[in-house]
Amino acid sequence: MGFAELHLHLEGTVDRETVMMLDPLLTREEVDAVWGFTDFGGFLECFKFVARRLRGPADYALVTRRMMEALSRQGITYAEVTLGAGVVQWLGFNFDSVWRAIREAQREAQRQFPVEVWWNLDAIRQLGPDHVMEIAKLTAGYVDDGVVSFGVGGDEVRGPAKEFRDAYRYAKDAGLRLTAHAGETDGPESVRNALDIGAERIGHGIRAAEDPELLRRLREERIPLEVCITSNVRTGAVRSLDAHPVRKLVDAGVIVTLNTDDPGMFGSDLATEFRLAEEVFGLSAAELDVIRRNAFEYRFRR
Repeated sequence: MGFAELHLHLEGTVDRETVMMLDPLLTREEVDAVWGFTDFGGFLECFKFVARRLRGPADYALVTRRMMEALSRQGITYAEVTLGAGVVQWLGFNFDSVWRAIREAQREAQRQFPVEVWWNLDAIRQLGPDHVMEIAKLTAGYVDDGVVSFGVGGDEVRGPAKEFRDAYRYAKDAGLRLTAHAGETDGPESVRNALDIGAERIGHGIRAAEDPELLRRLREERIPLEVCITSNVRTGAVRSLDAHPVRKLVDAGVIVTLNTDDPGMFGSDLATEFRLAEEVFGLSAAELDVIRRNAFEYRFRR
């Protein structure tokens, strides 16, 4: 069966070596300084630093090929990868040109690295409801071309999910599955708002551990959380590794999957996430196998 990953950003797979391939004028010292972030604001600056080095379709193709190779090397056989459609527009590129390059690179890479990859397109939530609706409509145009879902990323405090109800309804009516980043840097109410607009999976969702009633709702409604341990530590979403609530979420009966989020920026891989779950949080082999299987059971593409 291998492993599946459900929360992985294409731009976030860019590591230090790749960003220096994208921009040969960068020095290692410059890159190391950007990669030395210790909070969510610093991470967003790193993400933007990478995004600005993506100069067009050819660079997106390069990143896609390198991602496929990395997934295969890890024994990942299935992945749902998020592409920042809102970021592509923010950079001023024609989205369809970028998409064609990504899809061609994916097809070519699959001949050597046979990983099944489907795509989630997301909007930049802090740009507001009109932007999110625009990206929902764009995403609907690719529902038969490798795209399975729609979501929102970015700053959940400045872009509360409740503002995007219409966009989520539009995406659902277009045949898209729905996810949302929530409960990463904002509290349980952010998760509740994401559920109320129709999110079927929650990206991160760790702050739900603070609210017993919300944990009950997640458990009873069978809503999976896309948990990313290393990411939450590196961005300061949790104060320390030991403070991460993954053990509490599992004990509460919530459906948990393990993911890397932005492995190139966090210096992690899926094996590391599973090792941390075992060695730091004491999850048993049986519990880890359930988590591994959860990613296949709750994937959007069947």
